[in-house]
Amino acid sequence: MYEPIRTKSVHSTMAGTTSDFPHRSREEELDIQLAGHLAALLAVTDELRGLTPSAELDHAAERLAREVGRLRGGHAPTRAASAAAGDPGALHQRAHTLAGRALVVAASRADTAAAILSAERMDAHSAALADPQELSAAH
Repeated sequence: MYEPIRTKSVHSTMAGTTSDFPHRSREEELDIQLAGHLAALLAVTDELRGLTPSAELDHAAERLAREVGRLRGGHAPTRAASAAAGDPGALHQRAHTLAGRALVVAASRADTAAAILSAERMDAHSAALADPQELSAAH
């Protein structure tokens, strides 16, 4: 059904099996991807904190920052002060989506702490989306 590849990969070297560029392991790639999803979730959480300050969002932001730092080898994520403008419903939807992506990656690399945090954030954003009073209180 498929024709076999007849040429060598352009990514291999002619001199042997070693290459001139470093390779990352699958786990390292997943760490990078997971840190990216969690950092994006942290940014949206910070935006929500600007719109609807709460101790729960503060706690979630701190936990997310710790996880991103752990995945990045101790480097704390960059945090920007957020402007209090935007649609809370859209932000909760975006945060829910990002938490779902982080959960998938955390599960694939068997990172229990990140998976639990991601699942908790998904639940919190689902609850916020289901409660129209919480969203309208922010306007």
